[in-house]
Amino acid sequence: MDAILALEDGRVFRGEGFGYSGTSTGEACFNTSMTGYQEVLTDPSYRGQIVTMTYPLIGNYGIIPEDSESSEAHVRGFVIGELCHTPSNFRSRQSLQDYLAEQKIIGIQDVDTRALTKHLRSAGAMRACLTTELDESAAVDAASSSALMAGSDFVKEVTTKKPFEWREESRQWTIPNPCLNQEGYYIDLPEPRHRIVAYDFGVKYNILRQLRQHGFEVQVVGASASAADVLALNPDGIFLSNGPGDPDALSYIHTEIQQLIGQKPIFGICLGHQILTHAFGGKTFKLKFGHRGGNQPVKDLRSGTVSITSQNHGFATDPDSLPDHVEVTHVNLNDQTVEGIRSTKDPVFSVQYHPEAAPGPHDASYFFKEFADLIDATR
Repeated sequence: MDAILALEDGRVFRGEGFGYSGTSTGEACFNTSMTGYQEVLTDPSYRGQIVTMTYPLIGNYGIIPEDSESSEAHVRGFVIGELCHTPSNFRSRQSLQDYLAEQKIIGIQDVDTRALTKHLRSAGAMRACLTTELDESAAVDAASSSALMAGSDFVKEVTTKKPFEWREESRQWTIPNPCLNQEGYYIDLPEPRHRIVAYDFGVKYNILRQLRQHGFEVQVVGASASAADVLALNPDGIFLSNGPGDPDALSYIHTEIQQLIGQKPIFGICLGHQILTHAFGGKTFKLKFGHRGGNQPVKDLRSGTVSITSQNHGFATDPDSLPDHVEVTHVNLNDQTVEGIRSTKDPVFSVQYHPEAAPGPHDASYFFKEFADLIDATR
């Protein structure tokens, strides 16, 4: 079936539809990862967005249920250069085509994703319409009249409806090495050392897996949980997750997190980092086209170390808005935006990128150990 991707500025891309049919609107953005399309599709941080993958062939290893980052797909649409119809992977259980049809997500292939990406880099991320029903004019109108990302609160759509303790499979998957007498496909988990509360603003499963792999027992609460509710659980620490939308629209969350600062050690990732920025009294701003991919260079200003990181965000911290007791610890080497902060008077730190990766490099996975060490140091 024919499909159209129309941008609000009138630029139109035609292609072949796959997955679900219909019409959807959202913010058009791009991800430069070479693998990990399933993790992108199921990452709650992409709620409200039509995602373009810059890597040309997508779907070649199918869909693996164990690798999903949530229980469902969250993107508003999926734009690719070429769809692989015959996945090859012994872990695959479903094709990408069938998965998108099941999840009611519209896909479009045979798009010049290079041209689309260059346009978004030049003009900036913008509203878009992906349709198999409308003509070009109607699709552009639908894009132009859709909701803006700035001011949108998608956290309410993706957060857990009730608290739960994370008990899902968290062992690290591996290929057995007969030379090491290693048996089975998983690495055993350590005994829990710390009990923490994790705010779910749209948390990725791999964050919860990584927390458990680093000795954390995790109680997950919804975005509306009050500071009093969290402190009543008497955790050793508090984690603030990733999530979608505009951090400036989450004042009801900022207020509660502000009350937790200084009470318990706190670690935030991505939206959690932006929420901490606001809780400290700082501000965030919208990036022109965001950082989405597995190849973003970040410098640790304390050590000079550079890590290649996995990122997915469209907003950033304004460093000039931070109070004196909050220092910038990490910066993006591409555009010098803030990638990490910490308080000099309270046990609180955060990073804008994703140390759990999925997909992406594991250069920054040490932050989970830093969180454990911080808890130990403040006991």
